[in-house]
This record gives sequence, C-alpha cells and structure tokens, in this order.
Amino acid sequence: MTTITEIAPDIYRISAFVPEYNMQFNHFLIKDEEPMLYHTGMRMMFPLLKEAVARLMNPDQLRWVGFSHFEVDECGSLNDWLELAPHAQAVCSETGALVNMGDFAIRPARGLRRADVLETGRYRYRLIPTPHLPHGWDAGVLFEEETKTLFCSDLFHQDGNGVALTEHDILGEVRASLRAGQSSPLPDYMPYTYKTKMMLAELASLQPSTLAIMHGSSFKGHCSQALLDLDGIMKEELGEEGRGAKR
Repeated sequence: MTTITEIAPDIYRISAFVPEYNMQFNHFLIKDEEPMLYHTGMRMMFPLLKEAVARLMNPDQLRWVGFSHFEVDECGSLNDWLELAPHAQAVCSETGALVNMGDFAIRPARGLRRADVLETGRYRYRLIPTPHLPHGWDAGVLFEEETKTLFCSDLFHQDGNGVALTEHDILGEVRASLRAGQSSPLPDYMPYTYKTKMMLAELASLQPSTLAIMHGSSFKGHCSQALLDLDGIMKEELGEEGRGAKR
C-alpha cells in the first residue's frame, strides 16, 4: 500500500512503509512537460509503485528517471521503468553514468556535471555532487530551482512511519535513527569525512524551501539551518570520536 501527498507544487511523494524494516521508502513524481520520477524503488516494489504513479499520470509518459546513487531502493527497478516508458532516460551524476549505468541501464543515462541544468518545462534541476554523502562514490543530490526543493536521498533518514510533510524539527528523529543504525547488524550506513561539513554547507547555501527525504517525513521550514545542524549530528554520531565512544 502506498500513500500519495503533494509536498510542493507538482511534486508528489509516493510512500510505502515496510514494517519489517520499520522504514518508509519514498519516491517523488514531478509532473511537468517532461515528467520525472525520482527514486525508482526496488524491483519487488515496481508493481506497487507503478500503480501509484498511474493514479497521477500515464506511467509510459515518464521522460526522466532520477536517483542519487547506485543502490536498490534508488534505482533497482530502473530498467522496468525504461521498458515501460519508451522515451524515458535515466539521469544521475556524471560519475554514476560512467561507472554504473553504462553496464546496468538498458539505455544510456544522462550524467549531470555540476554546471549542468536539466529543464523539464516549468522546472529546472541542478545536480550537486556529494561523493560519499550519504554514501557511494557516485552520490549527488538534485535541486529544483523553481520550487526550491532539495531531493536529499538518505540524508535526514528517520525510522518509523512518519507524516508525509512536517514543519516540526526532525533532527531528534534523525539522530535516533543514526544511533540505532550504528548498533544494528549493518552499521556504517553513512560515513563522516573531512568533506562532509563543506558539502552540507554548500547544500545549505541553496536555501531550499522543502527537503524531499527518502526515508521518513519530508521537511518544510528552516531547511538551510537543518542542513548545517545535520553536520553536527553526523559528526557526533558517525565521526571517529562518536564511534569510539560507542564501542
């Protein structure tokens, strides 16, 4: 079962909660002259997500299928979408297109460099490279300039089945999820590196109005400050000093 919520003009959050993981998997459909689906979902979720997209538009009219980095919930069902929508093209970082998509995708992907702008009609997108943030050499986040929406991928991960969009502080939930992840059977979900603070500051400088978050509630409010504050939380929970204190 999915829930659909418009979190910004023409941006629809399609959420599936998986109780076994205590986690939401959120996908974002942006309706425009050239519609985009951001996060493909895992292959096993493709029928569920396809049905949800069909409630909003004809799925075979998708033009772009975007994602942050090479991971099953980000792009696992990419080829299913490319087969369904004959004019669709994957869009990701230049590194992702070169390193992964040439072998994985059934059609060539468009790899965005830092200076590139993708126009889909009313909306304009820029990809900001964020290698190893949240994880993966190829990672980047997408910023839509008209609605000032930042598609954050796994940044601001919150466990549980939260509301679709909130203006309340989410950083407490983010800290709790990072802390729980470090004590899980699969720790080291996100690294904290010497570049993390700089990259989060660059994202904050975009002054986004909405944070479209992969796992957990999306956020509307003081987004730039939330990004700056996220650095401190990540450093305390994931940095060397924090990791050493928990072992």
